[in-house]
Amino acid sequence: MAESLTYTNLANHGWREFEFEPFKPGVEIYRLSQGKPEAALLRYAPGATIPRHRHTGLETILILEGSQCDEKGRYELGTFILNPAGTEHTVWTEEGCVVLIQWETPVAFLSIPSDTAEAD
Repeated sequence: MAESLTYTNLANHGWREFEFEPFKPGVEIYRLSQGKPEAALLRYAPGATIPRHRHTGLETILILEGSQCDEKGRYELGTFILNPAGTEHTVWTEEGCVVLIQWETPVAFLSIPSDTAEAD
C-alpha cells in the first residue's frame, strides 16, 4: 500500500531548502513524487524557455514565485493552471519562477530540442 507524503510550508518558500537537480536547459527539478501522476517543483532561471509541446494527460501548475508565460498570457504568483490532454503551448519566464507541477503522463515536444524527445 502506498504511503501519504506531506510537504509543509511550500507557499512560504519552504522549497528553498530542497536540493534541485538539472532537468532541462534553464530548469531545475525537485521531485515530490514519482509514478502516475508525478509531482515536482520546477525552478526556472530568468529567460528559460520550454519548447512547444502537447499535453498527453492532465497537467496542473501552481505558481509559487515569479511568473510564467505562454501564448495565452502571463501567470503571476498564486495562479493555478490546468492544461488538459491535447492542449499545446510554449512556456517561458522573463524573471524566473518556481512552480508546483503535477502531470499524468509526459508531454510530447512538437519542436524537438536536441537533448530531449519527451518530458520526464
